[in-house]
Amino acid sequence: MNKPVTAVSNLGAIDAAHHLHPFSDMKKLNAAGTKIITRAEGVHIWDATGKQYLDAFAGLWCVNVGYGRKSIADVVHAQMLELPYYNTFFGTTTPPTTLLAQKIAEKTGPKLNRVFFSNSGSEASDTWFRMARVYWKALGHETKTQVIARKNAYHGSTVAGASLGGMKWMHEQGNLPIEGIHHINQPYWYAEGGDLSPEDFGIKVARELEEKILELGEENVAAFVAEPIQGAGGVIVPPSTYWPEIKRICAKYQILLVADEVISGFGRLGSWFGHQHYDFEPDLAPIAKGLSSGYLPIGGVLVSDRVAEVMVNELGDFYHGYTYSGHPVAAAAALENIRIIEEEGLVERVRDDTGPYLAQALASLSDHELVGEAVSVGLMGAVQITADKATRRRFKKPDDTGTAVRNQCVDAGVVLRATGDRMLFSPPLIIERSQIDQAVDTLRNGLDWLKDNRGEG
Repeated sequence: MNKPVTAVSNLGAIDAAHHLHPFSDMKKLNAAGTKIITRAEGVHIWDATGKQYLDAFAGLWCVNVGYGRKSIADVVHAQMLELPYYNTFFGTTTPPTTLLAQKIAEKTGPKLNRVFFSNSGSEASDTWFRMARVYWKALGHETKTQVIARKNAYHGSTVAGASLGGMKWMHEQGNLPIEGIHHINQPYWYAEGGDLSPEDFGIKVARELEEKILELGEENVAAFVAEPIQGAGGVIVPPSTYWPEIKRICAKYQILLVADEVISGFGRLGSWFGHQHYDFEPDLAPIAKGLSSGYLPIGGVLVSDRVAEVMVNELGDFYHGYTYSGHPVAAAAALENIRIIEEEGLVERVRDDTGPYLAQALASLSDHELVGEAVSVGLMGAVQITADKATRRRFKKPDDTGTAVRNQCVDAGVVLRATGDRMLFSPPLIIERSQIDQAVDTLRNGLDWLKDNRGEG
């Protein structure tokens, strides 16, 4: 099973000639060569040379039920034979689309009962962005168009999604952000908390939302959007004081609270959704990734009763949607994916077993001289690399530092992600304790390598 796949030996050259990769410097990538992944099973992937890797990042945060689920392939095959496609425009739907909306609503909480389907998290961001503005206009508040987001947040790479995200290097390409989007600071205590305690910093940075609302005028602000835990920004776990204060402010000033659940949804935090972990109920919530465990592209927006009532009874036509909104084959895959999560008790397993075990395993790295903090919630964690523990001083080139350690781990057979100088974990929800140990031990070895090769720091 692990023999080299000679049939793909020329794919690297073909890839370099014809394939433009997302988020890649193509000149560097073509010079280095593309790693060709040929198969996967459980928590492992294999490349074209036959080398096996423990995928401690679940693809891109998304393969929650693990690779190789035959039952998902079976329902996809059956659905393709019965009804491979039909749209949800013009007053039509399909059985799996409708049943999926119902199933999702069972998991979200009492006031989130509607779903608008998209094909990705990026499209879901565009969807709720338009929906929020349309909602307030339908209620006669035509000036409530401004949206507040956070620096270093990630909400996709479409024009609206990248604008909502707070990553300056993305904004530099395409003259972003678009008009009407504003950013406040993130709850990243380690890098930005200074002398404040995490709890005091959480209150301080949350109240920047209130300050921004007052600066813009409550009558002009439509929504605030945030990931329950910032994912691509570095698994930034907010202080315990942060979300209660955000919840209070949004309620006080009558603005929509949008929770980006694209990563944190469908069990990753040991709850079905991140907003449940942090005990608040959003008005809108984009979803994707774990919805189908990445087996087929599908996303959507959870819509609260408050917003849905206006969309259904006051708005009339909502001129928005996608050819593949609620695609029946993708919906069938998502339904089977959720059935697996339920049947195998994966949410509870993350909450009660593997999530606490990952936290314990990551905490064991705290004795390393290059580890500033190790944090996690459920199966979503980060290890902060530091040049000096006492002062929280970072290395001079954080991106180079993290990439170098990541590459050491990949060479050793464990796929992690680096965001700057933070090493990120997001494994499939089926991961075993022994595999968590393998991933953490490999990271320790990578940190030891850095210790021996760090230069001046």
